[in-house]
Amino acid sequence: MPASSALRRSLAVIAALPLLTLAACGYGSQAKDDGEAKVAAGAKKMDGLDSVKIGYFGNLTHGTALVGMQKGFFQKALGATKAEPAVFNAGPSEIEALNSGSIDIGWIGPSPAVNGYTKSAGKNLRIIGGSASGGVKLVVNPDKIKSLKDVKGKRIATPQLGNTQDVAFLNWAAEQGWKVDPQSGKGDVTVVRSDNKVTPDAYKSGSVDGAWVPEPTASKLVAEGGKVLLDESSLWPDKKFVITNIIVRQEFLKEHPKVVEAVLKGSVETNKWINANPDQAKAAANKRLEADSGKALPADVLDPAWKSIQFTDDPLASTLNTEAKHAVKAGLLQKADLNGIYDLAPLNKVLKAEGEPTVDDAGLGAE
Repeated sequence: MPASSALRRSLAVIAALPLLTLAACGYGSQAKDDGEAKVAAGAKKMDGLDSVKIGYFGNLTHGTALVGMQKGFFQKALGATKAEPAVFNAGPSEIEALNSGSIDIGWIGPSPAVNGYTKSAGKNLRIIGGSASGGVKLVVNPDKIKSLKDVKGKRIATPQLGNTQDVAFLNWAAEQGWKVDPQSGKGDVTVVRSDNKVTPDAYKSGSVDGAWVPEPTASKLVAEGGKVLLDESSLWPDKKFVITNIIVRQEFLKEHPKVVEAVLKGSVETNKWINANPDQAKAAANKRLEADSGKALPADVLDPAWKSIQFTDDPLASTLNTEAKHAVKAGLLQKADLNGIYDLAPLNKVLKAEGEPTVDDAGLGAE
């Protein structure tokens, strides 16, 4: 269904401002292959493809991709078709890469997935699976902020204008009865849009009093003396909300369904291994971060960050719909039609074969 002129205007603004993006701690480059994932002897290519290009962020909330690459789960599922990783800094660049065919499948946050879907009028991507829940916290300077009401009048960082955490914080602030201009960030509380890579320095310098951020940035702030004032999971039913999805180009899904199923199989196997071996999985994720970025996380950051993330195959579709409504309420998005954003048939096929329960799309599935 064609978008209304109002929606088109809204989406043009979104494109100009890079709204609804997820800033992260990635490095926007081809990921390093450190030799962990080798093609098995005698393996054959799937659909004749030499490689499948898989995008993700260098962020612990993308732990499924980190561990799956590091431990070779994707490669095992793909046979002789190489699992080719690429690391991104934020949602817009990954969506652009997906749209151009530079990557085929990606791990990404809910807001850039919604943005990518609406900007293409539902033609370029589908969400095909879940990956993670949680891992987002409001961390504050305990000398300046001792209770939730003390947040009023303070300077709080979020990763980027309109990104997943920015929307969540603006929605939470509105529920406190505080007024904030969504574009400038000025109001009863000042929202400072700050890249996750620099937020810890901003906190140390005193230019921000706290931050609503994903892991591992939240735990980096705690390591600098910050205090967790609120875990976002406490605001959601069953303490679950989507923080990372799996997306695919619709054209790639149509042309290579077996390859997509193989990547999803690798994801399911990875999550199963992560949940059965949390300490080993944490170490594998950190090793992948080091291989991709040249720097591993210290234990005082890695340990608490990893504990706050739940890895799941369920995309938690109802919470994505709620997050989109929060963006509309905050004034960052015109009401968008998300019908068809999910295609969970390949994932449910994999889950059935694995003897696992299937997942639902909250009525937003492709016909």
